[in-house]
Amino acid sequence: MTSFHTHRALVHDASLTVHRRLGALRTCLTLFAPYGFRATYHHLTVSARMPRNPEADPESLVRAVDELHEARELWRARAEEYAEQRRAQKRTGRRGPAEQPWWNRPWWAAPDTAWRQDPFLHPPLRLPDYVRRRNALQDGAELPGCPACGDEGPTVPVPTGHGRAELCRTCAWVLKPCPSGRWYSFEPALRVGWSGIWQRQHMTGAGEPNPRWPGVRGPARIERLEPYEVHRLF
Repeated sequence: MTSFHTHRALVHDASLTVHRRLGALRTCLTLFAPYGFRATYHHLTVSARMPRNPEADPESLVRAVDELHEARELWRARAEEYAEQRRAQKRTGRRGPAEQPWWNRPWWAAPDTAWRQDPFLHPPLRLPDYVRRRNALQDGAELPGCPACGDEGPTVPVPTGHGRAELCRTCAWVLKPCPSGRWYSFEPALRVGWSGIWQRQHMTGAGEPNPRWPGVRGPARIERLEPYEVHRLF
């Protein structure tokens, strides 16, 4: 079985080529990606200031994998606590959980659907801060603002054809689903190819976000999301 720690060590190994270390980071992302694989990769390239040519700053790969590792350790600790709680509940005859943990949401009801379709719409939080926030909400904490990013500003309404959903203006988290009761996936009208993101076309050679790519950002990008109805299979 592929080990996160094994591939994290490869990212740290300065004797390897940058290409090999980048491949190891990608493997780590297949094992843990709280924003979804593509959005988490995009986040790390920005957070770690990864230049378009990573050979110009190989340590950016280390910064990226260490942020991912820190978040994963927080998630693992909470997941182990949850597993122990469920074992205790089952011993008392409570078979079904009161609610699903945040890391195991049903795909048809996921409020982060836009991140998985448009990697530029994830929260601006560092991954450990996002995991801490989600863990706190899982434990019953009452935190202000968007559950994902904490933004307390006005929402962005997106018409669905049967009503409208209200999305967070910062990260496109679905704060209020369509009142029709139908489930929707929110996909970008302004599509960006994955190969361009993987090649870090959104970054400059100095490791700063490219202001000219992909162009439209923020609430204006969220306003252009297109809803597609999702039909449950069961």
